[in-house]
Amino acid sequence: MLGNRRGTRHGHRRRRRYGTGTAAGRRGRGTPLALAAALVLGPALAACGDDSGGADSSPPTPTSQRPSPSSQQPTATAPADRAAAEKQIKSNWKKFFDPAVPLKEKADVLQDGAKMSKVLESFNGDKRGGQVQAEVTKITFTSPTEADVTYSLALKGATVLPDATGTSVEQDGIWKVSVTTLCALVQLSGNASPGPGC
Repeated sequence: MLGNRRGTRHGHRRRRRYGTGTAAGRRGRGTPLALAAALVLGPALAACGDDSGGADSSPPTPTSQRPSPSSQQPTATAPADRAAAEKQIKSNWKKFFDPAVPLKEKADVLQDGAKMSKVLESFNGDKRGGQVQAEVTKITFTSPTEADVTYSLALKGATVLPDATGTSVEQDGIWKVSVTTLCALVQLSGNASPGPGC
């Protein structure tokens, strides 16, 4: 009986040891297998999660693209044919200040000449105004239809204003002496009431 009991006990001990070793072996082999599964299946699951748009996948961040600003054309500061404009300005200023040119022709090269007839008559009728001559020395365009003009003003052939300044404007396709230039000269002549327009 004693021998049988001892044998039974040894048998139980062997089974426990064998059973423990088998469980440990399973756990030891399970760890590398789980790691390998995570490495193989992890990227695939993540890709599936991205495609399915599940709760775990973050939504794409919206991006807004501003339209590129349209190229702005630079503002023109001179007429298309600068040389032709300069030539006409010089010619018309010389005509306007020429005592031998009739009043009607002077009105044609004066801004709003028809409306400024009274002022033009006052200037041309003045003794000194009827004897002045002008020569343009410099033209600076400020826009396609306006220009600053520097000119010398002579009285009886003698220069009295070497660096006078005025303006020329393009009106009806013609570069003309501006109203402001004429009014300034009338004031210099001492005429207190040149007429409407000044």
